[in-house]
Amino acid sequence: MGTETLFQDHQRRRYANPESYLIEKDKWLNLRPIVAQMLQLPLKGKKRLQQQQKELDVQLDKLHQTIQDNDQVRLDEEDELVISPLQAEDLSPSAKNLQQLVGKRLPCLDLSDLLIEIDQLTGFSYGLTHAGGNPSSPSDFKQYLYAAILAQATNLGLSRMATIANLSYDRLVWVTNWYLREETLFEANTAIVNFQYHQWLSHFWGGGTLSSSDGQRFPVAVKNRQAVSLPRYFGYGKGLTFYTWTSDQHSCYGNKVIPSTMRDAAYLLDAILDNETELSILEHTTDTAGYTDVMFALFDLLGLQFSPRLRALKSKCLYLLNKEMKYPNLKPLFKGKIQSDYILERWDDLLRVTGSLKLGWVTSSLFIGKLQSFPQQNALLRALQEYGRLVKTIFILRYLNSEDYRRKINTQLNKGEKLHDLRRFLFFAHLGFIRQQQDENLANQSACLTLVTNAVVAWNTVYLQAVIEHLKAEQFPIDEADFVHLSPARYEHINPYGRYEFDMTKTFSLQALRPLRNSSFQ
Repeated sequence: MGTETLFQDHQRRRYANPESYLIEKDKWLNLRPIVAQMLQLPLKGKKRLQQQQKELDVQLDKLHQTIQDNDQVRLDEEDELVISPLQAEDLSPSAKNLQQLVGKRLPCLDLSDLLIEIDQLTGFSYGLTHAGGNPSSPSDFKQYLYAAILAQATNLGLSRMATIANLSYDRLVWVTNWYLREETLFEANTAIVNFQYHQWLSHFWGGGTLSSSDGQRFPVAVKNRQAVSLPRYFGYGKGLTFYTWTSDQHSCYGNKVIPSTMRDAAYLLDAILDNETELSILEHTTDTAGYTDVMFALFDLLGLQFSPRLRALKSKCLYLLNKEMKYPNLKPLFKGKIQSDYILERWDDLLRVTGSLKLGWVTSSLFIGKLQSFPQQNALLRALQEYGRLVKTIFILRYLNSEDYRRKINTQLNKGEKLHDLRRFLFFAHLGFIRQQQDENLANQSACLTLVTNAVVAWNTVYLQAVIEHLKAEQFPIDEADFVHLSPARYEHINPYGRYEFDMTKTFSLQALRPLRNSSFQ
């Protein structure tokens, strides 16, 4: 195939109509009623708009009352929306006391011991199978497996880990290449997430139905295809983003490496739709960077609640389904009217998009990327945006009407931030600069970091439960309402650095300079 032909083929794929990634229309005719029933969506768009209109009316009635009676949400003299910041909740004396007692009683340990202990409890290593299906392994196999995982999760690398742990570098490379792959690390992480789900304390933090996602940026020290320049975060260098999905039980059920200049919203649904854990994710939140009208549309059509934390709500971003507004005082908040014709005319295509995502025909990030890069004005994109504006309007009204709702969203996002702190603590070597070049190696490093993060969370949860049981046995007054303030994303009792030996006798016995190496350092 000539260069010109290759270029033309690349251009065709790049600018292919996004609808070509969906279920073929002849297959869709049979799948359409199945998808509609699965997602509890009407086959006619008119019925769906009637359902949404009822909910919009309910929330408008509430907002009319909210603005009159609530100082937290109001309109100023210029008819601009004002939302007071959420005040931090004051911890009760009993909650503060419990936090202090827990901190004093949690055992101190090395990160390597923690990983071994969690494998004994969860059996996550059984998911790390040989790429060739070879079931046999030497007696010291797990020692090398744990070392290979920690070498990537801590950013030490295999060479440094071999030296620190006194292990064979060649065997560490062999274990890494044959056992640590995207699919096996996915299975291992799933085992720990499921274990966390069954801990009684985790259900005080959440039922496993709410999650959040956010990106964590890391600088890159080598040439890498995904690394980009972003002076605000990387100065004169380049970097990339490890994107993670966090449950309300503090476990991470998904991870992905993405360019730091890509907007988060394109990836939000990927891990949710690929979720194979026992978590039943029904609602998802993210910060403002993860919000688009298309995302509101897709979440709603998939039967999920999208609940981002939105900033700058002063701008008019609300829409009506009809021109009537029975509350004149709310009229300044609304930008215009939903173009319902776009939705009604393409309703069947919206169902086909949803079915294609739900059935795994195409990933959300791939489809959205193609949809947004398509050079021609796309009627499907316009229909998704119009429907998303309607869903977004209903969400914002709920958001304004309930301080508890806003606080719930904020609490979940704070859990993700605490896990970011834990990941920074774990990813300590080489000043946090990523040194992987290949996409596959990057994905595996991100997954190893997620696995060890989940291991720390699960270990902490187990021992927090043990501390609570001991305190109860000692007749210490325990208020279960305080459990929600205990976080398993803590690390002050963990040593990630290994141990140093100060063998002075051995060193003093040297009679001359140490022998030089015959090869470069590995």
